[in-house]
Amino acid sequence: MLAIIGGSRLSQLPILQITHRQIVRTPYGDPSCALTFGQIGAQSVVFLARHGYGNSIAPHEINYRANIWALHSLGVRQVIAIASVGGIRPDLAPGRLALPDDLIDSSWGRKHTYHEGQGVAVQHVDFAQPYDSALRLQLLAAAQQAGVDVADGGVYACTQGPRLETAAEVRALSRLGADMVGMTGMPEAALAREMGLAYASLCIATRWAAGCDSAVKTVQFSETLLKSALDELTGILLASVKG
Repeated sequence: MLAIIGGSRLSQLPILQITHRQIVRTPYGDPSCALTFGQIGAQSVVFLARHGYGNSIAPHEINYRANIWALHSLGVRQVIAIASVGGIRPDLAPGRLALPDDLIDSSWGRKHTYHEGQGVAVQHVDFAQPYDSALRLQLLAAAQQAGVDVADGGVYACTQGPRLETAAEVRALSRLGADMVGMTGMPEAALAREMGLAYASLCIATRWAAGCDSAVKTVQFSETLLKSALDELTGILLASVKG
């Protein structure tokens, strides 16, 4: 089964033909919300709103372990994670979609592993390539089929949030190699790897990261560009499940 995790700008998935919703209990507490099941074409899909259906859970308060555990317990094998980012690289202007291929984790205080606690053996998962290459290629092919220009590759920097970054922080992240910045990419990706789930992130640049647009002094969002990007994202998801 395929899971789609929606970000702060995608708390619902209009193209999903809903069959039912289900509350899932986990050993790690409750997921962000009830999981929504349905079909996109012939593909069975489960949708999870990362921030809850009312967009009420801040990035650092999300129960990432419960979310991923719930998906795995239901037989999910692939996860497409939708995330909003600020563009750092010049070609990641607001409205652009991107498929990152690496990440930098600057978050803190979050539960990053299932392998902890008294009597639990420590495990070190291979995370050299944090995103599943086959699923990334599937999404790239779907983007091409849908006629959507997606940036292939890039380094996603995960910050703590919920505040946006300072210009100095963005400059520091850029020097480390970051191309985009968001708040929810970790530990979600690492937990998916521990559970053996193929995980890829499809990012929407909803803004320039602080200091990356010299024409403005504050971070600005464009609802018009966002709507266009969401339409393109929908086209990619449709092409992906049909592919």
